[in-house]
Amino acid sequence: MSAMTTRLTTAFTPTQLDIIDESHLHIGHAGAQSGKGHYALTITSEAFAGKSRLQCHRMIYQALGELMQDNIHALSIKINT
Repeated sequence: MSAMTTRLTTAFTPTQLDIIDESHLHIGHAGAQSGKGHYALTITSEAFAGKSRLQCHRMIYQALGELMQDNIHALSIKINT
């Protein structure tokens, strides 16, 4: 989670950033067996002002880069401006 926090903070300078590891809720799930995590993200940043939800999600995925393939199985995102 620290790599996620660093990347999102660098990219968006958020006024709020909460990442909750919900992996324990998915034990036995096929995606959980790969060792990748399930996370809930709440982020508030002016960087998202005027953007559609799809644009914001794409920005977040880009900021997280290879973590989306290597470390994250599922990511729930709540965005505020």
